[in-house]
Amino acid sequence: MLDAIPVIAIDGPSASGKGTIAELVAAQLGFHYLDSGALYRIVALATQQQNITWDDASAVAECAKNLHIQFKDGHIFLNDHDISDAIRTEEMGKGASQVAVHALLRAALLDLQHSFCQAPGLVADGRDMGTVIFPNAPLKVFLTATTEVRAQRRYQQLLNKNQSSNDIQVSYDDILLDLQERDARDKGRASAPLIMANDAILLETDNLGISQAVDYVLQNYQLKKCK
Repeated sequence: MLDAIPVIAIDGPSASGKGTIAELVAAQLGFHYLDSGALYRIVALATQQQNITWDDASAVAECAKNLHIQFKDGHIFLNDHDISDAIRTEEMGKGASQVAVHALLRAALLDLQHSFCQAPGLVADGRDMGTVIFPNAPLKVFLTATTEVRAQRRYQQLLNKNQSSNDIQVSYDDILLDLQERDARDKGRASAPLIMANDAILLETDNLGISQAVDYVLQNYQLKKCK
């Protein structure tokens, strides 16, 4: 069933822009969209709410099995509560990276991620979409940029959100260090580490705008369809 539905798998490190690009590609094609990173942020938030430490693999996985998650009208709901903003904090980003190292949790979320694969197609972004979750995806893209560029983009996002640098709670150096630590965790974990699939296309976005990156993915998808 999964192989009968076209999937575009976009993987890459934190703050590489894969979520924005994946969502825009999905909109252009009329496909469904899976933000797999949001699932790990949701688990980080839910476990924190239940006083479960992020390094307790079995408790984290058990918690994830009992969560009622909905993606609806651009919002994310956990047990019928809108948590769209709550999971987008820097703290939940760190938490997502920490809970994602647990093989038990990744196994618990496998069926949920597969459930997003519905007609007419799916664009999925994350760390292991092309290597583990959808290994037979006809198009796999590994989207990346240097750590410095990614840190600057994340810092600029926070500046724009707060309108003034006087309001920002973290510095560029803090963000750079955090991304370096996340990259090390994502690449070094035993379960589904962040690696580029053998049949993936490398897309470096240091000098690319969002629209250029979206067009690149769409062009490659059309080429795959024509083969």
